Amino acid sequence: MQQEAAAVKPIRSLEDALERCQHLGMRVSRQRRFILELLWQAKEHLSAREIYDRLNQQGKDIGHTSVYQNLEALSTQGIIECIERADGRLYGNISDSHSHINCLDTAQILDVEVELPESLLREVEARTGVKITDYSINFYGYRQ
Repeated sequence: MQQEAAAVKPIRSLEDALERCQHLGMRVSRQRRFILELLWQAKEHLSAREIYDRLNQQGKDIGHTSVYQNLEALSTQGIIECIERADGRLYGNISDSHSHINCLDTAQILDVEVELPESLLREVEARTGVKITDYSINFYGYRQ
């Protein structure tokens, strides 16, 4: 499994996301491009409703159903991130492994790259008997 993941280029830009769509045989419709462009410009996690509202505020003609269908297709294929929360799903532009900071006073979720020391990973493996191949961490806190 780790070798499979290594063979797939991580999505780090809008161009990478569009390239992955094409590689998977997904049509890059006008609406799909609008959604991807918005997520890369926003650099934050948004609900489907926020995506719909922002696109329409920008004068982009897109319906509710189209937003939901495209978000589902893009997240299912691993092109965008989908975070399940008690109050609904949030979508973000980074699909490869990363960690999050959950801001408790603004309800924002911020992406952060965290690399744990190898010694800590080995200690976790020794305690659990599980070979660590990937990880993500959720931090929680308040703006200072």
